[in-house]
Amino acid sequence: MRNLLVDYIPFELSAEQINESLKENNGKLVVKGVLQRANAKNQNGRVYPMEILQREAKNYSEQFITQKRALGELDHPDSSVVNLQNVSHNITEMHWEGDNLLGTVEILTTPSGNILRELFKNGIKLGISSRGMGSVETIEEADGSPTTKVGKDFELIAFDFVSNPSTHGAFMYPLQESVDKSQTQGRTCGQYCKAEDMINKIIRGE
Repeated sequence: MRNLLVDYIPFELSAEQINESLKENNGKLVVKGVLQRANAKNQNGRVYPMEILQREAKNYSEQFITQKRALGELDHPDSSVVNLQNVSHNITEMHWEGDNLLGTVEILTTPSGNILRELFKNGIKLGISSRGMGSVETIEEADGSPTTKVGKDFELIAFDFVSNPSTHGAFMYPLQESVDKSQTQGRTCGQYCKAEDMINKIIRGE
């Protein structure tokens, strides 16, 4: 059975980096960094095999990035369809460095994009989230610990900005030149919950 899979990578920017990026990109905020990582267990206990992630990255580049429609949303989406009202950014390129899928992201001047820019300026720590549809299989590691492996039917849908990261040690910086909903209950996210609450309040106009 295919489910909505959402997985997160931490992301942070300094005010100085933001100002430099805006200056060197004609007023646009452009950032680059790790979008997803293959063959590594994230904080959700999920692993994306390299061959599957490579296939989907290639398809996404050909079908969306080259056509300038690799759009993503702000905050936690719960749909397999990108909602244009919530679009905040566009992926302009992706490439591989080892097991890391890196990309360049342009923050748009949409309402959600403007919120995203202001969150960065206020030092809020966010994440970049891969969203896709697919099945998973639980396998047992050599040490007996369980690992959830993403299946061959995985389909990459989008990358979104969110506030609860799940992959260690990956941050995005300015460019100067899926968890099932049922699995999110009771999660412990510390400072990320505060950022998520702030995003929700801004979006609702509170």
